[in-house]
Amino acid sequence: MNKTIVRVDRPQPRQVRRADLAPSTGYAIVVDGRFKTEFADENAATKAAAELLVKYPMLKIEVYDAASRSRTLVRTATSASQHAC
Repeated sequence: MNKTIVRVDRPQPRQVRRADLAPSTGYAIVVDGRFKTEFADENAATKAAAELLVKYPMLKIEVYDAASRSRTLVRTATSASQHAC
């Protein structure tokens, strides 16, 4: 009587991105102090951040520039006019 041999493929290790480590190149969206999506282009990062801010205006969203290691706060036109008063 032959026994069936079950082979289990080992899963590939996941590349887990830590939200507390800044990217070394490009641009990233920072949501409430956590690094999220990375982009190669500043315009794409700013556009994605503005779209996210329109959906969720209560969040603090910044664009991180890895080359200069600086953050720029993203504001929509409506939130900028509300804070100007």
